[in-house]
Amino acid sequence: MTTKLALGSLAAIAKTAKIPAYERSKLSPGIVHFGVGNFHRAHLAVYLDDLFNLDEGHDWALVGAGVLPSDHVVREKLKDQDYLTTVVEQEANKSEARITAAMIDYVEPQNAAAIIARLADPSTRIVSMTVTEGGYFIDPASGKFNPSHPDMVHDSAHPDAPKTVFGLILAGLKACRDKGLPPFTVMSCDNIPGNGHVTENAVAGLAELSDPAFAAWVRANVAFPNSMVDRITPATGDRERSVARELFDIEDNWPVFCEDFKQWVLEDHFSAGRPAWEKVGAQFVKDVAPYELMKIRILNGGHAIIAYPAGLMDIHFVHEAMENPLVRGFLAKVEREEIIPVVPPVPNTDLNDYFKLIERRFSNPKIADTISRLCLDGSNRQPKFILPSILDRLHKGLDIVGLPLVSALWCRYCAGTSDSGKVIPPNDANWGRLQSAALEAKVDPMKFLEMRDIFGEVGESPIFRERFALSLKALWTDGTAATLQRYLDNAL
Repeated sequence: MTTKLALGSLAAIAKTAKIPAYERSKLSPGIVHFGVGNFHRAHLAVYLDDLFNLDEGHDWALVGAGVLPSDHVVREKLKDQDYLTTVVEQEANKSEARITAAMIDYVEPQNAAAIIARLADPSTRIVSMTVTEGGYFIDPASGKFNPSHPDMVHDSAHPDAPKTVFGLILAGLKACRDKGLPPFTVMSCDNIPGNGHVTENAVAGLAELSDPAFAAWVRANVAFPNSMVDRITPATGDRERSVARELFDIEDNWPVFCEDFKQWVLEDHFSAGRPAWEKVGAQFVKDVAPYELMKIRILNGGHAIIAYPAGLMDIHFVHEAMENPLVRGFLAKVEREEIIPVVPPVPNTDLNDYFKLIERRFSNPKIADTISRLCLDGSNRQPKFILPSILDRLHKGLDIVGLPLVSALWCRYCAGTSDSGKVIPPNDANWGRLQSAALEAKVDPMKFLEMRDIFGEVGESPIFRERFALSLKALWTDGTAATLQRYLDNAL
């Protein structure tokens, strides 16, 4: 018999899952988090839960916030179970469940006045976010803030009734300043190079559109720490809810399944204090950049390498892709020959050992991460995870063969059908544009590279253009499996 997840049922749930060692009623808010999703609940919320279990930091509890219509559903799911979450940590030979209680409230989504009031409350000392790589209003090719985006134009014209996370944060900071309160820290937890700098440019850049003096105040007084976050966390579906019931007798509206591994490296740069996360495994360093670049190039880039060939060969799960010798071999060859050699040294880290860890993590059959999830949002992910490695190699005069094939595989995938003819559903905000360009590229490969906002300088490189065209032609003529084999045989 299953037990519905709720504060009142924790004693019964303790028979099958680890429950909090602290009393939730004794927590008080300290962090407002935008973008309450699976990754946040498997990462930041878990680090807080670990700290609270040490009987420390109980004044740093989470309050959720959101700006999307879908956030209403999220709030109701969590509110129905007292904002508790079942986190199932899985390795190949084990599955363990724990209940986290780090979230104590969730402000009504899209209620600007209520969210701003919570941000300007003296208890709010950190505002964090997981809004995906594409949620920062930056130009993919240049990496710079895009002030002409319609949402930014709206928020600059309506600073008291903003629609975006950054407009709300700006309004909250202004309210803090007007009250004479110290500004809260703004902390990105997204996979973006220099995520703190990118966030600062979005917040201050928005302010500069209407109030340059306030923008200068933001840059001078608000902390935007850079960080590197890592934990593979697939989406929740009926499978995950069923496993929570069958293995742990827990009825959870929205359980989170994740790998056992997690990592968090961040700068110790906070405006108004922070929890003692170093006591529960977080690593504070002076410079996050080496760790961040390593992770983005090797892990996130690795996801992109396996995603599109697997998708074109109708492979469903990530671990199944790693069981395919062509996909696994493709990943290893591109990483070892073209990516790892241009990743700068990382303190106390062997990059080849790090890649071996990535291979093991990708191969975890318990995670059931899907290839379709890895294929999402390629127009934002390719410029961040793949093209920078290409650009580094071009600048160093190094050859490129596997990386142009990665881009060609993405192009072939965007044409909208797998090698078997199966229709690939849209999975990018720019899908219409991508599919049109990809279909034109079947005849003229340069049509895909004309999207300069995506490819930037890389798309102008003669060697990249040549290798991309050869790879794309091979994919259309011979298919994905044969093309991968040619690459592995050094015959592409």
